Amino acid sequence: MNLCVFKGNITREIVLTFAQGSGLGIAKFGIAVSRMKKDDPSDFFNCTAFGKTAETIANNLVKGSPILINGHLQSGKYDKDGHTVYTTDVIVDRFEFISKKEDAPYDENKNLSRHPENETTEVDSSDIPFN
Repeated sequence: MNLCVFKGNITREIVLTFAQGSGLGIAKFGIAVSRMKKDDPSDFFNCTAFGKTAETIANNLVKGSPILINGHLQSGKYDKDGHTVYTTDVIVDRFEFISKKEDAPYDENKNLSRHPENETTEVDSSDIPFN
């Protein structure tokens, strides 16, 4: 089974193109993923998303944005200057927006909401029917 899950930050501006003929959206970007130990270096992966997923990523995220990706690895190769170059890319099957600590979380209606646990509301006890 070819399945991978990465939580990281986008490392470069997302490039969105559309395939000739079909008009299928193709987004290409990189992510940096931290390892378990703080002293270990991050790993960098090239990612590709297609269709509405590609368009949503390109229209809502920028360099530095955190993201959670569910996908699969795809290897390939091409010739450059007479040498074969091998590639491994993450193909994005699904993704989730992740908010930074200082940001409010993203909701499915594209509205930013506050953390309810951080809010307090004064309540007049006379307004409570079961007092």
